[in-house]
Amino acid sequence: MKMKKISIVIPTYNEQENVGAMTEKLTEIMNTSLPQYDYEIIFIDNHSKDGTRKILRRLCAADKKVKAIFNARNFGQLRSPVHGLKQAYGDCVIRLNADFQDPPELIPEFVHKWEEGSKIVIGIKSKTDENFFMSFVRKKYYKLLRKITDIGHIENFTGFGLYDRDFVNIVRDIHDPVPYLRGMIAELGYDYETITYERPRRRAGKSKNNFYSLYDYAMVGITSYSKVVMRIATFFGFGVGVLSLIVALVYFILKLIHWDWFRSGIAPLVIGVFFLGGVELFFIGLLGEYVLSINSRVLDRPLVIEEERLNFEDSTLHNE
Repeated sequence: MKMKKISIVIPTYNEQENVGAMTEKLTEIMNTSLPQYDYEIIFIDNHSKDGTRKILRRLCAADKKVKAIFNARNFGQLRSPVHGLKQAYGDCVIRLNADFQDPPELIPEFVHKWEEGSKIVIGIKSKTDENFFMSFVRKKYYKLLRKITDIGHIENFTGFGLYDRDFVNIVRDIHDPVPYLRGMIAELGYDYETITYERPRRRAGKSKNNFYSLYDYAMVGITSYSKVVMRIATFFGFGVGVLSLIVALVYFILKLIHWDWFRSGIAPLVIGVFFLGGVELFFIGLLGEYVLSINSRVLDRPLVIEEERLNFEDSTLHNE
């Protein structure tokens, strides 16, 4: 009987301190805890500037089960991981980061739930070692997203999990230049099982996330799955217009009744102009985010451009 195959996909960017240790740990887990399965470890490197690629070449030369895809440039933390997912053809695919913040020790538990019939098994952070401000912002963002979208977004989920081949085939058929995996799972995926874990610190190196990258990720989630924000702008504009009309009528009546002593002054006018100007700029900015999202999809660019593949039977580059 043919062994089932588990594909493990790991996106990397400047992870020279971690890729070797991660490969060693995954090999140990697969050979000791899951020896009944065939497996492959696929690194997709987002044009690292340190020694990551050199180490990956050495790992691939030492073990044919270790594979690597080298991107021609850095395509961001949204596109590269999804492209890596599409290049995995195991019976199930496990996605985790190289920095050990996604504990590889959970893989046997993921596989056990998968064998029980769950098409998707995801890791949910019960606790994370990050500062109070970032934790607070994340919680509020997830709650906002759940309120303004029609799908049930998953809180405290980073993409770490196991995906059955059936779901990966669905993702493979979606040609979205700006993919949002969390939204795909919530909108298109099967019922999923969750496993909670405490997220530790990075084993080594520095996080590649910054305010801009997290903001970009948040805007993709909002613009891809929410109509509510722009409708709020419409309703708010209508409400302010009605309120302005009422205030204007009140001022007009008061002026007619008390012509000699009622003076409206310029202050309400100045306050109103600045208030409406600020509101307009805010919603114009949001509209711009939607236009950028539409533009990215209309251009229909490939997710990534591959530069090289290592240890793939078909060495042809798959730029999609």
